[in-house]
Amino acid sequence: MKKLKYALYTGCTARESTPELLKSTMSIAKKLGIELVLLDEASCCGASHLQDFDDMLSLVLNARNISYAEKLGLDLVTICNTCQLNTSITKDRLDSDEKLKAKVNEKLAEVGLEYKGTSKVKHFLYALQDDYGYENIKKQVKRPLVDINVASFYGCHNLRPSHLYKENKENPYKPVSLDNLVSALGGNAVEYESKNKCCGFHVELQNPTTANRLSGTAMSDAIDNDADIMVTPCPLCHLRMDVQQHNISKAVGRDVHIPVLHLPQMVGIALGIKPKELGLEHNVTKVDIV
Repeated sequence: MKKLKYALYTGCTARESTPELLKSTMSIAKKLGIELVLLDEASCCGASHLQDFDDMLSLVLNARNISYAEKLGLDLVTICNTCQLNTSITKDRLDSDEKLKAKVNEKLAEVGLEYKGTSKVKHFLYALQDDYGYENIKKQVKRPLVDINVASFYGCHNLRPSHLYKENKENPYKPVSLDNLVSALGGNAVEYESKNKCCGFHVELQNPTTANRLSGTAMSDAIDNDADIMVTPCPLCHLRMDVQQHNISKAVGRDVHIPVLHLPQMVGIALGIKPKELGLEHNVTKVDIV
C-alpha cells in the first residue's frame, strides 16, 4: 500500500498532561509505517473556551496551525477530539466565507503565513479507518484482544456537529468506527447506550459534580454491560475517566473502577508493542490486560 504521511497536530494535552498519548501514537505509527511530522510550531486550539471570549483570535489561531500543514503539503491529523472540533470549525468557516478568510489572512500575514484551505483535517482514528484500513491493521495483529470486552467511548466533539464530519461516514447517534477497530484487533466491542455521550470535561471547572456524574453515567453503563476496559480517542475524556475515578464513584454513589486506554495504546497492545513504548505506566488506573 502507498506510504501515508501526515502533519501531526498534537494539541496541548498530549504534550503535557497525557504524554502517553503522544508516545503511543508515534509508536503505532512507526509500527504501521505511517510517517507523522510533528507540528512543533503549532499552538493551543483554544480548547472551546477562547472561542467564547474572542472569536477572531480563535479563527486566526487555528488557521495558523492548519497553515503549517499546508506549508508542508500534508493533510493534518489530530489526536484530540476538541482540537479536531475547533480546527474543523475554522476550516469550514474559512472555506465557505472568502471575506472572513481574507480578514484572517491579514493577521497571518504579519507572521509570514497564509491560510489557503488545501489541507484536509481529520482525526487519527479516521486516518486509520479510511486511509490505512482496518483490514491492513488486522493483518499485523500479534496479540489479539481475545476475550476482552472493550467499551468504546467516542465522546462528543469528534461526532458533533455532524455537518463537519461528513467524510467520516459516521452516524453521530450510532457511531461504529471505534467498535470496528476493536473487532479488527480481536476484541469484543461492547454495545452500550452512553458511548457517544459527553464526559463532562468542559464543565469541570464550573461544576465538578455535574462533570463527575456525566463521566460516571457513561462508565457505569459500560461496566454494567460487562466491559473489561474502556477506550477513547480523546485525551480530555481520558483525563476525566482515568484520573477522576475516586471522585466519580463518590458522585454517582457506586464503585466505578475500570482501566481506560487511549486509542493508540489499545492498537499498540494488539500490535505487540511493549507497554513501556505505549506509556502504560502513565495511566492512573492500572491496565492489567497486558
